[in-house]
Amino acid sequence: MMRFVQVAVAGDVTEAEELQTILHEAGIESKLETAVDHHPAQTDDAPQKVLVPESSLEAAQEAIEAMSEPDELVSDA
Repeated sequence: MMRFVQVAVAGDVTEAEELQTILHEAGIESKLETAVDHHPAQTDDAPQKVLVPESSLEAAQEAIEAMSEPDELVSDA
């Protein structure tokens, strides 16, 4: 059985899905898990843990980091 480990915590489901898209594009499997306990009747958008296979942790960190770096400005100087 593959062991999944946490690579990030997203503030909400939308952010978590964006991270999953980045990971998917890098060829890395991922899954989400609620990061905090909440009442089942609550519909609030709870923080999410983004989990990846332990063997893909480093590649996942690099993929997320690469997408979060600001684009360098190109000058015509």
